[in-house]
Amino acid sequence: MTEENKENQNQEEENFEQLLKESFALEKKHLSPGEKIEAPVVSIGNDWTLLGIGGKGEGFIATEELKDKEGNLYVSVGDVIRAYFLKTENGEMHFTTQVSSGPAARTMLHDAMEEHIPLEGTISKAIKGGFEVTLSGGARAFCPFSHMGIRRDADKEKYVGQTLNFYVIEVKGRSATLSRKEIVEAEHEARVKDLKETLNLGDRVHGVVTSIPKKGFGAFIDFGGVEGLLPISEIAWERTAKVEDVLKVGQEVDVVIKSMDWDNEKFSLSLRETLQNPWDSAAENFPVGSYHTGKVCRIAQFGAFISLAPTIDGLIHISKLSGGDKKIQHPQDVLKVGQEIEVKVEKIDLINKRISLIPADLSRAEDEKAETITRYTEKQDGDDFNGLGALGEALKKAKEEKEGK
Repeated sequence: MTEENKENQNQEEENFEQLLKESFALEKKHLSPGEKIEAPVVSIGNDWTLLGIGGKGEGFIATEELKDKEGNLYVSVGDVIRAYFLKTENGEMHFTTQVSSGPAARTMLHDAMEEHIPLEGTISKAIKGGFEVTLSGGARAFCPFSHMGIRRDADKEKYVGQTLNFYVIEVKGRSATLSRKEIVEAEHEARVKDLKETLNLGDRVHGVVTSIPKKGFGAFIDFGGVEGLLPISEIAWERTAKVEDVLKVGQEVDVVIKSMDWDNEKFSLSLRETLQNPWDSAAENFPVGSYHTGKVCRIAQFGAFISLAPTIDGLIHISKLSGGDKKIQHPQDVLKVGQEIEVKVEKIDLINKRISLIPADLSRAEDEKAETITRYTEKQDGDDFNGLGALGEALKKAKEEKEGK
């Protein structure tokens, strides 16, 4: 053993010896049930652990109390622990760290309140105004709902059975009042600090719908411990009439961060940006020259808008609705909102998200006319137009122009 190791060992022995001397210097005195002591661990047995409490008496505490949930000891010989006196039996003084009732429990609760020490407790049931909590050792206490640090509209039953930390804020007789607000706020601040260092605008995050306001302007989403607003306009690419038609409380969603205000903890989110924009495939789904059946969704002085798919509208200009020599004053003279109509895609502008349409019957009529003219003008012996009347004159003129006469 090196000189340094010997010196460290001697120092540890001196420290432990000093603890024992201080403990024995107290001499044995009368302890009241529930009275608190701080004493060093002298030895650890399978069933009992010996505490150095001074005087002629011996202090015993159940070794099981000094183990964690996995059954591992969390103290060692020489550690100073806090314990509460229970009783003297056959000259042995018995202590505990886990008290459920009586003076020891009241002392423990008073100490926890005065020294601001968190206590572990399990929520046993939801009652009027809050929760009944069973503390470690069996003592029962009450935590008002306002001190749980959770939303008022939260599902109370889901907290039953959870083991959490609490602060004691009031002790009256045999009853104690607990609070988690300070703990929850500290945990929240830690989460916000971590998120602030990692999140950026445009990030895609996973969240849960926490509430849907009755006013219908959107939904609140919790992502990583902070809440953001998902406006109704950002739920889907198509118009959303009611938030509840798409989302429900507790539903998991992926959203994109649109804006962040860390000072006021205000965040704006988008669900629709995680979905495919219908316009991205508009050229493929609505190529020029293709025919589709749509529905009149809006009528203006200059034309009628036709809904081809969610968020995809096309326009039939009023000049395409006249047909022949007959002119109309307003599109509503021939169309009405909600009417189905077959149309042909005449032109598509993806940059400005515009599609020009013409009625299918008008398009087909023009196609047939063009086909007739083409067929007759391409005939090698196409001089015989006399029997076609006005159409024949038009065909003959077209041919002559083609030949440069």
